[in-house]
Amino acid sequence: MLYHFSEDPTIERFEPHAPLHRPAVEPAVWAIEAWTAPKYFFPRDCPRVCFWPAPTTTPADYEHFFSYVDGRMVTAIEAAWLARLEQTKLYRYILPAATFEPLLDEVGTYISRQTVVPLGVEPVGDLVDALVSAPVELRICRSLVPLGQAVIASTMDFSLIRMRHARGWRLMP
Repeated sequence: MLYHFSEDPTIERFEPHAPLHRPAVEPAVWAIEAWTAPKYFFPRDCPRVCFWPAPTTTPADYEHFFSYVDGRMVTAIEAAWLARLEQTKLYRYILPAATFEPLLDEVGTYISRQTVVPLGVEPVGDLVDALVSAPVELRICRSLVPLGQAVIASTMDFSLIRMRHARGWRLMP
């Protein structure tokens, strides 16, 4: 199964489009697999840093970033987004896998160049509960910049999402 998450429960079909912040990207319908779904249990524009051990993660990086984590992934958001996380109503669309292919540079992400009609839609429910059940560790930070920079420089697998909305991110060199 592949999924798409949205705050809109009324989408009848997904049309290929380029991401707003990357208009040069080929138009596509974007979907994710179940393992990566918790990266999207957030309000759409919420900046977040997600990371998890990779087969190539060094013992030192594992010890530094993950040794006390009781989950398969860490997701971090800024404190300014916590109330929105708690109040957002999010919906999971179930998509047919037939026309999708894996996106090579993003593990767990798939694209379709064709219009996709969802098989169903269901509410995610309480997003904090969904993260805890995933199981994913949720961290609340004043700023995501230090963590984002550290994860980028590490051997952990990571995904930085909507960071253009993170406080101070645009000030990075």
